[in-house]
Amino acid sequence: MDNFELVIIGAGSAAMAAVVKAGELSASVAIVERGTIGGTCVNVGCVPTKHLLRAGEIFYYARHNNFGSITGAENLKLNFAQAIEEKRQLVAGLRRDKYEDVLANVPRLTKFQGSAVFTGPHELSVDGTCVKGEKFLIATGSSPFIPPIEGIDKVDYLTNVEALELEELPESLMVLGGGPLGLEFAQMFSHFGSRVCVVQQGSQLLPRMEPEIAQALHRYLEEEDIEICVSADARAVGVKGKEKVLTVRVGAETREYRGEQFLVATGRASNTKGLGLETIGVELGKHGEIVIDDEQRTSVGHIYAAGDVRGEPMLETTAAKEGTIAAENALTGAYRKMDHASVPACIFTYPQAAQVGMTDAEATAKGYKCACRVLDLGQVPKAQVIKDTRGVIKMVAEADEGRILGVSILAPEAGDLIHEATLAVKFKLTIYDLIDTIHVFPTLSESLKLVAQAYVKDVTKMPCCTD
Repeated sequence: MDNFELVIIGAGSAAMAAVVKAGELSASVAIVERGTIGGTCVNVGCVPTKHLLRAGEIFYYARHNNFGSITGAENLKLNFAQAIEEKRQLVAGLRRDKYEDVLANVPRLTKFQGSAVFTGPHELSVDGTCVKGEKFLIATGSSPFIPPIEGIDKVDYLTNVEALELEELPESLMVLGGGPLGLEFAQMFSHFGSRVCVVQQGSQLLPRMEPEIAQALHRYLEEEDIEICVSADARAVGVKGKEKVLTVRVGAETREYRGEQFLVATGRASNTKGLGLETIGVELGKHGEIVIDDEQRTSVGHIYAAGDVRGEPMLETTAAKEGTIAAENALTGAYRKMDHASVPACIFTYPQAAQVGMTDAEATAKGYKCACRVLDLGQVPKAQVIKDTRGVIKMVAEADEGRILGVSILAPEAGDLIHEATLAVKFKLTIYDLIDTIHVFPTLSESLKLVAQAYVKDVTKMPCCTD
């Protein structure tokens, strides 16, 4: 068996980015995958969920629009089975075009199908086949975390994987978890027509987001008839008739929530079991994630890790960047480091919730003297033009110099709007840099300039397009 320069375990975003970089460096590389190529993102994550979310938005908001001049949309119909089939076709096409065809064009690449187990520091067994390497990259991703609730092993629950393959729209859906995945699926199925409730353990939906953003989104979801229970301690789950029943404690009160389907969306766990990492001394964290340094290197010098397998943040974009950095460091000794401080993230509810940099609490905890401004989207002319003023923009800046430390946006297409803020955080721009930048009018992106102007002016008393 050849001794490859780099052996990559996994075939998701981090692994694919590493393969491409290794190909650019003309290295001999092996990739090992036990399941379906593409990992979470293209198969059961970003791609299919955002496709179905968009279908749900069109169906729901066409019938619940704010324009009195548009009527008659109440008769729109949804073919749920066809929506799922269109999702399957999209996934299959992108998996072929962006993964399988890409691998086919990488020089000096050898593919192995099967489960990889380290049998030595420089050796894997892939279903009995020996694969040797000088350097290794572990990019095995993550899987849904299932909490140890009484009775859950006896209930036919859903994760995101099964929820994306339902053949029939459930009459009701109970969602355990108020994080990004839970809220996206909750609103998706609610828009399709299911009766939905969300049960969240913490006191706030989206606990890593600014409270102004989370609280506003909470209110908007309830206005769309999604039932939400926070500060809920899930005690047991069972089945009564055709419904799943979740028993929770909220303070001193015991409550029951019911649904035809029960979706568990309580986070994800790194895929490190069964790799034989204990036999070669790769250090794991308290949640089973691989511990790495700032160059993606594990506790074993020639072994690297990238993506969800090394823990939070579990983002497709972060995984890809880390995979590129890990491959370059492993093959060239480049000593590149990952910049997590300016990584944007977005939850694709409607309106979307996006964030980059530090929150107010995080910046204060790190010793910054902060000044914050919060702008209601109703102050943005474009929001009034399109008759959708639901949203909030919050900016966190260093008080003395005005350097932008973090931005959070709740607005239509916030995932697109966040990139101006990302550049501001990454390149240490100030509120004055944004104020001095001309923005197209009318646009929602103008909200970034307006929230910066709020530091020096009363924006509620300004005309349009004023510096």
